[in-house]
Amino acid sequence: MNIQTQYSYEKLWSDTNEKDLLRIIEEEIGDVDPKGTLSYVKEAIKGAKVITVGSCKFRERVKNV
Repeated sequence: MNIQTQYSYEKLWSDTNEKDLLRIIEEEIGDVDPKGTLSYVKEAIKGAKVITVGSCKFRERVKNV
């Protein structure tokens, strides 16, 4: 699964690897389990949904048809 991120102050979505996703989640929510939160985000973004964690949005990369 390819995940893109966008902070509230950004206009463009960026492809983000799993290591950086965990770092972003940890920065945004602090002491909460980042791996568990990432698992939740992966499940929640299926079906073209956007999930916001703190000031960062997550979505599944849009595939070109």
